[in-house]
Amino acid sequence: MRRRDLLLLIPSLASVVPAGLAVAATAVPAPLASADQAVLDQITAYLNSLTSLKAKFLQIAPDGGVSQGIAWMERPGRMRFQYDPPSPYLLVAGYGLLVFHDSSLDQTTNIPLSSTPLGLLLARDIKLSGAVTVTDFQRLPGEIDVTLVRTHSPGQGSITLVFSTPPLTLRQWAVRDAQGRLTRVSLYDMTLGGHFPGHLFAYVPIPGRGGNAN
Repeated sequence: MRRRDLLLLIPSLASVVPAGLAVAATAVPAPLASADQAVLDQITAYLNSLTSLKAKFLQIAPDGGVSQGIAWMERPGRMRFQYDPPSPYLLVAGYGLLVFHDSSLDQTTNIPLSSTPLGLLLARDIKLSGAVTVTDFQRLPGEIDVTLVRTHSPGQGSITLVFSTPPLTLRQWAVRDAQGRLTRVSLYDMTLGGHFPGHLFAYVPIPGRGGNAN
C-alpha cells in the first residue's frame, strides 16, 4: 500500500484542496424526517457512550490494498492504529495531533486532529448538528449509514459511519477525500470500555520497531 493511501484514512485535506474551493464549498444537510432525527439522537447518545474500545481492524485503501491490525480508541481525542507486520505504518492520535509514521522511510508526519474527518468521532462531546452537518442518512435492513462533514469546512472531507442494528453498533467508517477517493475501515472482535496506558497515544520512536506497542 502506498504511503498516500494510508494518509487518506485520516487525511489533512485542507493541505491538498485549493483555498478558494474549500471556502466556496457548502455543507448541504440531508433531508430528515422526524423518525430519522429520532434515530440520529439515538446514534448521538450511543457515540457519546463509546468512551473507549479496542478492536481488530481491516482497512481497504482507494487502490484496493488491504491491511489489518489492532485499534485502540479513548475519547476524547485519542486513538492508535497499529498495523500488523510487515506493514511499516503506525497512526497515533493524541494531544491534538495525528501522527503518521512510516518506519521503512523513517518519516513522521504530524497533522492537527481538528483538520481530519476522524476528529469528529474523537470529539469530547459528539453532536450531529451545529458544527457538524449530516449530509446523507440511509436506513437499510440491519444497517444505518450516516455521512458527516464539518459545517464550515466541508472541503476537508467526509466520514461515513456505518452501524449494524439491532443492537446499534459501530462497525465501519469510510473517509472520502476532496477528490472522491475512499478508504474503508471495518472493526471486529471489539471490546468496549477499559482504560489504556497513556503511552499508546503518544508516538515515541523505537529503533527497528516503528513505535509498536508491547
